[in-house]
Amino acid sequence: MIRTRKIIQTIQENIEKVIVGKKDAIQLILTALLSKGHVLIEDVPGVGKTTIISCLARSLNMSFRRIQFTPDVLPSDITGFSMYNFKSGEMEFKPGMVMSQIILADEINRTSPKTQSSLLEVMEESQVTVDGKTYAVPQPFIVLATQNPIEYIGTFPLPEAQLDRFFIKVTLGYPSKLEEINILSRFQSDNPINDISGVANTEDILNLQEKVRFVKVADAIKEYIAEIVAYTREHPDLSLGASPRGALFLMRASQSCALLNDRDYVIPDDVQKMVIPVLSHRMIIKPEARLKLMTIERVLKSVLNSIHIPIFDL
Repeated sequence: MIRTRKIIQTIQENIEKVIVGKKDAIQLILTALLSKGHVLIEDVPGVGKTTIISCLARSLNMSFRRIQFTPDVLPSDITGFSMYNFKSGEMEFKPGMVMSQIILADEINRTSPKTQSSLLEVMEESQVTVDGKTYAVPQPFIVLATQNPIEYIGTFPLPEAQLDRFFIKVTLGYPSKLEEINILSRFQSDNPINDISGVANTEDILNLQEKVRFVKVADAIKEYIAEIVAYTREHPDLSLGASPRGALFLMRASQSCALLNDRDYVIPDDVQKMVIPVLSHRMIIKPEARLKLMTIERVLKSVLNSIHIPIFDL
């Protein structure tokens, strides 16, 4: 556990050399990385969405590719394509941009639904299928996507099936006055991201991901998670509740949260901390509930308040 804590702490401190005041967001991204999940960062322009991903990529000695999504990006640009090789007389696979360990899908909602759908298979199964042949992507593999929630011209909203593939949704928010002064000081003479170097490698991340699988989840905690998810499907203010995938992701996120807190077992606090980041983007609120100023976050908080917190033996 000491080495685990040291690796995680080193990665977080490395990112915080550039990113100011976003400790919770960084921990959520690391939670997804340890859980073999993907991240959707949704926030207004200029708050550091792309920067925080770039800092993570620089902190890890792993392959990194940035995909700038625009309407003219094709599915074959993402997955790759087959081309005839005149020398060998055979079809040859040309890897697409997704063949990397860390993928920054920048402004993912600016590309067409057809191109968005090219990510469905690789985000779920860590592989792409081209002309009937399957190609595995390198491990560990994570997609970190960004999108702007307030600009709608020229965008294509992500369908529910695509949103459900994302392990966690993160918002950064504006910095406080003191944090903004700190940002101005850090960036006054140069961009501090240029000084970021790798502090962990592929083997480190794979080992951490393996440790997450063995974090203990008591039956009472599993029942707690199932009750939370079931309640979202019955809630009067929701037209779409969380999926079984959401329940699985909530359990895995709770395991990673426990590991990040130096524990090899999950407690109810881990589940509660992960409920909103893991489930909020998987649900749809009814129009009449919006008129009552109800939000997904408020619904989830009411769900947590309605369910008995389990007591269990370790």
